[in-house]
Amino acid sequence: MKELIDFIQGNPDKRELKRALAVQMVIESYTHSQITEILHVSLGFVNKWKYIFVEQGVAGLKLKYQGSRGYLDSKQKQAVIEWLKQKDYWHLNELKEYIEDSFNIAFESNQSYYDLFKEASISWKKTQKKNPRKDEELVAKKN
Repeated sequence: MKELIDFIQGNPDKRELKRALAVQMVIESYTHSQITEILHVSLGFVNKWKYIFVEQGVAGLKLKYQGSRGYLDSKQKQAVIEWLKQKDYWHLNELKEYIEDSFNIAFESNQSYYDLFKEASISWKKTQKKNPRKDEELVAKKN
């Protein structure tokens, strides 16, 4: 029980916390209906985590998924960000080529490239160098 209380006080992920609280309440003789009402969980949730706790202990309450490993490691990512910061003008295709040539990596989604621009504090949106409304010739031509 001490290990469970230490786990709860260790400020785990909210999903882990809900699991641990359900188990703690079962141990403290709350009824299943009280637990489901207090924690807003199902009866199956309470039973599932109670049995997992009995079999595996606190380790069974922890989240198993740790996420996937990124394509670029931290040094490579830092190198890309430094490269981006050195440039005056940026193109998405140029970034794609640089990463593929330097690290032999091609992301499936453009979002990964956008995230790199964001980390480098750069807007990747396509812009015009000059506002066309300020160009008297273009305005006269349009009118």
